[in-house]
Amino acid sequence: MALVGTKSKIRIPLIGAQSSGPKGAAAQNSAYGTGTRQGGKGRVSEFAALASVPVVLVLGNSMLVPILPDLEKEMGISHFQSSLVITLFSLAAAIVIPLAGYLSDRFSRKAVIIPSLILYGGAGVLAGLGAVWGSYPLLIASRAAQGLGAAGTAPIAMALAGDMYKDKTESQALGLMEAANGTGKVASPILGSLLALLVWYAAFFAFPVFCLLSLIAMLFLIKEPKRKSAPKPAAEYIRSVRGVFREHGKWMVASFFAGSLALFILFGALFFLSDILEEPPQSVDGIRKGFVLAIPLLGMVAASWITGTVIRKNGILIRRLTNIGLAMMTAALAAAIWLHKNPYALIGLLTASSIGTGMLLPSLNTMITGAVDKSERGMITSLYSSLRFFGVAVGPPFFGWLMEISRPMVFVAVSALALIALGLVFFLVKPGKEVK
Repeated sequence: MALVGTKSKIRIPLIGAQSSGPKGAAAQNSAYGTGTRQGGKGRVSEFAALASVPVVLVLGNSMLVPILPDLEKEMGISHFQSSLVITLFSLAAAIVIPLAGYLSDRFSRKAVIIPSLILYGGAGVLAGLGAVWGSYPLLIASRAAQGLGAAGTAPIAMALAGDMYKDKTESQALGLMEAANGTGKVASPILGSLLALLVWYAAFFAFPVFCLLSLIAMLFLIKEPKRKSAPKPAAEYIRSVRGVFREHGKWMVASFFAGSLALFILFGALFFLSDILEEPPQSVDGIRKGFVLAIPLLGMVAASWITGTVIRKNGILIRRLTNIGLAMMTAALAAAIWLHKNPYALIGLLTASSIGTGMLLPSLNTMITGAVDKSERGMITSLYSSLRFFGVAVGPPFFGWLMEISRPMVFVAVSALALIALGLVFFLVKPGKEVK
């Protein structure tokens, strides 16, 4: 494995570098063909198909948030029971994602993504029927099944993008997927609110339609590079994954923590902002609140797309943008300790923090997908995605708990966590001039 520098804390292989171990370029080409490509006809349609997967994933959760009060009223359930509609989905996905990653490495990416989309959409229909029939057990069981399906969607699509492309095109694809993820977050509360104007449970049945569109796109627009060698036996595969963490553990753990924390803060901060907007004298709710909540997310989407386009495989730029993004998050959240009572200032600060998140996540995605062999990439990206799901699931309740104690304490805590992440990334994540 080629070193990126004598003083570097991590080792990320250079493009085209020779390896002294089994994880070098030769090993990659033996596991998958050299069919990864930088260009070619139909790239736009491929990008759109890949980007549809994270959009579907986000819609499956965030689109239901605006209808939770209606769910409680119509089904006669408690606030805690309605929160399980979101939390159980995320927890089920987080637990199963590593298994989905292993299966995608052992068989193929599409062999996992296609059945997962079918399960995801089919369970959505059952959840809708549970809502119509007033059956909470059917609804909650179907949401858990949707979480199982979600485990094999966006995390595996990220690994597939790494298989299909290289260099500048890979970073563009990953940046677009992160931007698509953010776009789904922006659109889903608004879309959920609009659908609720028809009938309160309409979102449950609209979601499988999006699943079907993504399924068709993956079936007909994506051609996965063929594997040219047999998958590793399970014992050897586990040893390889352990080897990845022995070699890259320090910087990967720091990156995993930073990525998970970014989404933990993003969703928690949106929960905080949503609560502030509904209080007098703002009294902003419904679709208007959805549009206001979209402002920070739009900042993240724009930053994700621009970052994915410009970083390519430039390790120096990746490190710079990663640190700048975390520094922006830290500074904005720290300023909110004193300015959170002003809704306009709060929106501006959370937008600045979200822009920092948009700079951070595509950079981390590019390093994580490029630093390991394709034969273990599914597992590594899935572990990373699993932690991101936990961040999404834990953020709102953590913020809600701290809000009951002290609202300034919310931002004291999260700015301190962002500062810790900045320190870990600054000292441990040091790619060389070019990453693989």
